[in-house]
Amino acid sequence: MLSVVIITKNEAHIIENTLQSLQGVSDDIVIVDSGSTDETIAICKKFNATVIQTGWDGYGANKNKGIDAARYDWILSLDADEAIDTELRAVLQNLSPFNDGIVYKLTYNNFFCNKHIRFGVWGTDRHIRLFNRKKVKWNNAEVHENLVFPVDVKVVTLKGKVLHYTVNSIKEFSDKTNAYALSNAKKYKLQGKKAGFVKLYFAPAFNFIQHYFFRLGFLDGWEGYLICKTNAWYTFMKYVFLKELNKKDSR
Repeated sequence: MLSVVIITKNEAHIIENTLQSLQGVSDDIVIVDSGSTDETIAICKKFNATVIQTGWDGYGANKNKGIDAARYDWILSLDADEAIDTELRAVLQNLSPFNDGIVYKLTYNNFFCNKHIRFGVWGTDRHIRLFNRKKVKWNNAEVHENLVFPVDVKVVTLKGKVLHYTVNSIKEFSDKTNAYALSNAKKYKLQGKKAGFVKLYFAPAFNFIQHYFFRLGFLDGWEGYLICKTNAWYTFMKYVFLKELNKKDSR
């Protein structure tokens, strides 16, 4: 048996699609909500999910709250905009018994305004998202959180896909990009990192060239160009924010 843990805030536009895709996978879905003002909580309760209403302590910390509250040790960790396809659902339904020495990697199909992005930054994407909580936890990073697990675990990739519906509009994409850039700058500051000339000016350009040309982002049309350009902008802005935060400390 496994538990599903999802963090939410104002996800009424997408959470039903995610929960519907998980039907038959688990009888324990834990929602960690950090202040939704829309119908997110009502929708989650309609699917008999356990809802934990809490403040925002960062992605890693809030995910760990859900893990601690889960009924089972095996955890499938998803975001509110990540549904699973029928193949992955069938695999999860038949994946028993689990081996504590294994963590499971899932393959992602990323969508931009409902268009499947096949190349560039959002091309083939794989992440470990199924694990035993006795062995694995999230770190407490505010953004771009990582799983912490023993070095001797075996990584197995499951068949099927996670369908990641990242954004519904260009404005949402822009807002998320700036928010992530600021959050990541704060994380870098805590790590004692600096924003030098190379990071500010060469890193964004290299990022765009790498993903748009070498990783074929141009094959995704104007959406591919926008994603690669925005990702380069994100790289630039996180170092701009970091430089500003460090400058405040030096005054």
